[in-house]
Amino acid sequence: MNEPKIIGVIPARYKSTRFPGKPLADICGKPMIWWVYQQFKLAKGISDVFVATDDQSIANVCEDYHMKYILTSDKHPTHLDRLAEVAEKIEADFYININGDEPLMKPEYIECLLPNKSIDPAGFYFANAMTKIVKPVEVNDVSRIKIATDNQGYALYLARTPIPYPKASSNFDYMKFVGIQCFTRSALLFCGKTPRGKIEGIEDIDEYRFLENGEKIKFIEIPAETLSVDTKADLEVVRAVIKRRISSGEIVFYNEQ
Repeated sequence: MNEPKIIGVIPARYKSTRFPGKPLADICGKPMIWWVYQQFKLAKGISDVFVATDDQSIANVCEDYHMKYILTSDKHPTHLDRLAEVAEKIEADFYININGDEPLMKPEYIECLLPNKSIDPAGFYFANAMTKIVKPVEVNDVSRIKIATDNQGYALYLARTPIPYPKASSNFDYMKFVGIQCFTRSALLFCGKTPRGKIEGIEDIDEYRFLENGEKIKFIEIPAETLSVDTKADLEVVRAVIKRRISSGEIVFYNEQ
């Protein structure tokens, strides 16, 4: 049996409401998107990696740093719609997405989302990473999406507020969304043809497009030390972490040669 074709995709848009130009923010002399791309290229099992952007300035940076990219429509309301366009343009068995604001991502985290051999590439499959919240301040941080799953790891509900609510017990771990996702092509094409739902719009959580239409999301726990950059304060934290990793020799760089 042939190995599945797995494409890595990094959605990146310039016109973020809270943080314009975020993918190009400088981290130790390199743009943020470059750090994400580097770690993606080091992950095992990935056939190729593309930045998906609607902005020419990001495309120009991709060319400068020899990163493959796809120019997409600037009309997409969410990253899922952008990924759906990529699935239309590039045929693959699976697509693994990492948000362009996850520069602390490590290859081993990405590999946790690689589909096992029981997953049918022709079927409908969507998996998302999650990890335990270790900093209490994140529980009430609305930029951190919290997750509640059933006993098989499928999403029951997602929220920006603390879930589940600790009315009868506080003896549990809060879980938060991590921006690594794996889709079959049919799952992404479903996103492209399905309009945003009511709860998706209210919570501003794209993944509700699946739940509101009766589709499952498999959540996979990973031991992630990661931080999505949503604010300038997040950026300063990430800069300090990457600087420390460089000094300690922890960071390995991908060599095209």
